[in-house]
Amino acid sequence: MIRFNRMLAASASLLAFSAVALPPALAQDVLAASGPAADDPQDQSRDTVVIFGRAEEQIGVAQSASEGVVGYADLSTRPISRAAELVEVIPGMIATEHSSGGKANQYFLRGFNLDHGTDFAGFVDGVPINQRSHPHMSGYLDLNFLMADLVERVEFRKGVQYAENGDYSSAGSASFVLYDSLPNNYVQLKLDPDEYAISAAGSWNIGDGTLLVAATHEGGDGPFDLAADLDKNVVYVKYSQPFGDAKLRLGFIGYQNEWTASDQIPLRAVEAGDISRFGAIDPTNGGISKRYIASAGIEWDNASVLGYVQKSELNLFHNFTYFIDPVLGDQVEQVEDRLAAGLRARISQDFELFGMKATGRIGADTHFDWLDETGLYRTTARVRTSAIASDKVDVMSADVWGDLTLHWTDRLRTTFGLRADYIDGEVEGLVPANAGSDSGVQWSPKINVAYTITDDLEVYAGYGLGFHTNNIVGVVQTEDPVTGDPVDPATLFAESKGGEIGLRWEPNDTFNLSAAVFALDFDSELIYLGDSGISEPSDPTRRRGIEVAAFWNPVDWLAFDASYAYSHSRFKDAPSNLDRVPNTVEGVAAAGVTWLPGDGWEGSVRVRYLGPGPLIEDNSVRAPSTTLVNAGISKDFGNFEVGLDVLNLLDAEDYDMVYFYESQLQGEAAPVEDIHFHPVHPQTFVLSLKATY
Repeated sequence: MIRFNRMLAASASLLAFSAVALPPALAQDVLAASGPAADDPQDQSRDTVVIFGRAEEQIGVAQSASEGVVGYADLSTRPISRAAELVEVIPGMIATEHSSGGKANQYFLRGFNLDHGTDFAGFVDGVPINQRSHPHMSGYLDLNFLMADLVERVEFRKGVQYAENGDYSSAGSASFVLYDSLPNNYVQLKLDPDEYAISAAGSWNIGDGTLLVAATHEGGDGPFDLAADLDKNVVYVKYSQPFGDAKLRLGFIGYQNEWTASDQIPLRAVEAGDISRFGAIDPTNGGISKRYIASAGIEWDNASVLGYVQKSELNLFHNFTYFIDPVLGDQVEQVEDRLAAGLRARISQDFELFGMKATGRIGADTHFDWLDETGLYRTTARVRTSAIASDKVDVMSADVWGDLTLHWTDRLRTTFGLRADYIDGEVEGLVPANAGSDSGVQWSPKINVAYTITDDLEVYAGYGLGFHTNNIVGVVQTEDPVTGDPVDPATLFAESKGGEIGLRWEPNDTFNLSAAVFALDFDSELIYLGDSGISEPSDPTRRRGIEVAAFWNPVDWLAFDASYAYSHSRFKDAPSNLDRVPNTVEGVAAAGVTWLPGDGWEGSVRVRYLGPGPLIEDNSVRAPSTTLVNAGISKDFGNFEVGLDVLNLLDAEDYDMVYFYESQLQGEAAPVEDIHFHPVHPQTFVLSLKATY
């Protein structure tokens, strides 16, 4: 049984430290958590009234050129095909999929193939969404439960130089802030030839508070040859009301999803005519996913506290190599049954220090994961044939962080930060040699410097240490669960270090531009491979890159945005002919125009470019680029709105995700190295009918 006393003692000591470490004048305030200070990407307290979140002024507030706010009309006018595409409002970020239906998306940012979230942290109303020691990928970030119409804004930060950002945030973080009260209550039906979605949402005043309730159901067979048989259901309930000088928020999210997946397919099978580019090899892949989140938070002007409980279950079936086992096939099932709970606390205060204007912030978090099962099974057509791993896992994390911003002059300010993260985990499993426990502490100093050259031009420099934690199963593992061979256990922490220099130009309230040059080194990107139940080491890596983003709102009814990012990713200690990091992307670009002429009309056209990149270390096999164009137009007739989105407007036949590895088809004598891909969805017309009340 996990060492609960030690875990609780560590959590209590960290939370207590948050209170006693404050100056006496601050210690009298209430310690808190769901939203940090005004420049924090997880801030829930800023009430912004601008139409476009991209137009929000950041000079004098931001710590770097790589943070910002996107929301309001930025989100409501955007044609999207899946919930996770909301992350693409972040300049330089792309969400793709190599499966379909309910599996977490694949994310790309700053030269990282982030897989399903290993180095990108996500929050919804302050609740952390990444799942530690997940059986598929530690840091698993599933955003399929998001309802786009409920997201008021997305607050993001990229890089490792922010004290409040901890595990899974080396590439960046995003906080999805949901509405307390909707602009309009609505009922909506979305239809395309293969799928449909029915949703309803409303908010009502109840006494001094506001109750928001929303629900959606999505179903259909999808555009692929294999019927998706999608059955996705989401419910949101949120209540908020004044609570003295504070604001109380209570929230609940319920999510259930069942689907059949068209996973990636081998190029040779398509070229031979055995299947179409929308075909499948194993028709029984797919899964069942469930997640329930309850939260309660109180927020003051300079402090907040948030507590939450999460319950999640997953049965994920996939078969990437097909028939290396010619009798039973290669399908596996990954199983998760998790209960999680946590507490987050934040406080900030402005004061004078040695005659200088200063802002101090301090926070603490504690999070518990109890996994009754994290398992890996061999299956055939979703029927278990043998167990590879079946473990019980308990993990506790606790952290304390703080930063101090000093305004040395009216133009120069610095922010010094430090965080300490403690992890304690234990594994009880099917293989006795792979049971055990481990714990450790990671220290992460940070520094940011900002200098205001003019009232509309500011420059930045920042540096820090970051990390991601590895799956505790891989950390205590000493034996390969498949072969029985001895293996080297993973390190508990994989450390990253990096920084950036950048600038932000805001000549007026209708135009802004930001640019940054960044660098990031990882000691090792060792990860736990849920598909095989072992940890796979990698050499140290180095990434260098540049990002540029611009927004222009020349008149009230028209807005343009554009971004470009280039990344150079290499293994540090490998020969130059074997130093490419597989599945990284070298260039990402996006641009869009939003048209709001009045009289109820609204339109948007967006283009997204995902550049080429290496699929293997010697760069001899490369992924091609993908370019998608989406467009949408709608007309509001008062209490009724009609819209039409055209997804993949040009009907591109590109790859959404592509890999290069060995697989074996029926009739083949041995495994074959080949490109395996998941295609982008074909051109799709989506009709939207929306009634407001």
